[in-house]
Amino acid sequence: MCRTDSMSEPPEGNQRRGGDDVDPAFTALLEDSVEDLYESAPCGYLSTLMDGTVAKVNGTLLDWLGLRRADLVGRRRFADLLTVGGRMYHETHFAPLLRMQGELRGVALEMKTAEGRRIPVLVSSSVKHGSEGEPLLIRTTVVDASDRRAYEEELLRRRQDADRARQEAERTRAEAEEARRQAEEARRQAEADRERLADALAVLQKSLLPDTLPAVPGLETAVHYHAASPDQLGGDFYDLFAIGGGRWAFFLGDVCGKGPQAAALTSLTRYTLRAAAQHDPEPRAALTALNTALHERYTAGGDPRYCTCVFGILEPGGDGRTTVRLASGGHPPALVMRADGRAEFLHTPGGLLVGALPTAPFTSATTTLAPGDTLLLYTDGLTEARTGPTRHTLFGEDGLLAFAAEHTSAAPRTLIAALAELLRGLGDGLDDDTALFAIGAPASEAPSSGAPSSEVPASQIPGSQAPAFEARPGDPAHPATRHPR
Repeated sequence: MCRTDSMSEPPEGNQRRGGDDVDPAFTALLEDSVEDLYESAPCGYLSTLMDGTVAKVNGTLLDWLGLRRADLVGRRRFADLLTVGGRMYHETHFAPLLRMQGELRGVALEMKTAEGRRIPVLVSSSVKHGSEGEPLLIRTTVVDASDRRAYEEELLRRRQDADRARQEAERTRAEAEEARRQAEEARRQAEADRERLADALAVLQKSLLPDTLPAVPGLETAVHYHAASPDQLGGDFYDLFAIGGGRWAFFLGDVCGKGPQAAALTSLTRYTLRAAAQHDPEPRAALTALNTALHERYTAGGDPRYCTCVFGILEPGGDGRTTVRLASGGHPPALVMRADGRAEFLHTPGGLLVGALPTAPFTSATTTLAPGDTLLLYTDGLTEARTGPTRHTLFGEDGLLAFAAEHTSAAPRTLIAALAELLRGLGDGLDDDTALFAIGAPASEAPSSGAPSSEVPASQIPGSQAPAFEARPGDPAHPATRHPR
């Protein structure tokens, strides 16, 4: 409390002393300007227009990025400062949520410096509104999260070590306590349960993926499905089918979650797209129909479920060239590998997660497959695989592009076999299901009956898992007899 007695007025001799003895550091702090505090803050600040154009940025963020103020203000957007993965997340998640909620806090993203170095950051943004409630600009705070990420990774490693040690101790103690007769009985019971579970999973999984792909005249196709766990139903899906007039529809995607619920969502997704393609094969229309079906079935009822998906149409021409039109909903971009050695992503920017919102705009892209060209579709299990000695580096789009550059001349079957071998080599760095789908125009003239479509057999890819499930239990291709990596 403040005292109000005789101590409230200092002695006459002390009156000047109070003014003369002020701490110089405190005086300097009072002289700090607001602009200095903004420019030299320990975190990055920037303000952008509603379309993301940078309007103001502080010196701290400029120093981090190695850029000049003139390079950013009025010239670039906030998303331009992010890595490829960060831009995708910003377009499909961050920006839509910010428009709906008006504020987001502590979102993990990656920024890219002028030298190409990646900086992990935590981003918080809020929309400033005018007097009549109209959105004026976006204020964003950027915090360097490099130390935090290293700490979290070390903490996770220590926790995993402790879990493994505890599990080993429990397993040793259980083995010591179990009698031989009891252990044998438990083993027989476990085998019986596993066989029943495998049979049920095989029936469900078979309904989610086509047994074989049809042969498309003038084209070659190949697919591969890698299940991260043989004991769980995967959520990745794909299909290829004729829609009349010499045209073919194809799609590949990934639903949220795993298990029976994901299986139900996958089934609905696959059959909705098939029906939509017969009614209106335009790619954006097919995704719009799927978005409506998922939103009305799940999200509108309080049980939000969604998927990422790429849907396309093949229109083979008489000159050996095939026109490909496709649209994407929140899915990784397709990769086009040209016969001349080029490899490039076919981006469809702005596509939202399918089923997340009642209405979602989808954009389409068109390309042409000339003889020797190949189109590769994949799910994010591939690009999010962890590589390197410590399994902490994402394979990413850059890794996929580098891999593709070394296999541009490969036919679809050869390409898928090489990718499947890559997946096998990732070992425990691959913890999500992965679907691969390649469509290519043969470099040489195809047989008159049409180039065969193929699912690359498990017998030709060491450690792979075949996408079709005709085999009976006991066969290495059957889910019941597959072993975790």
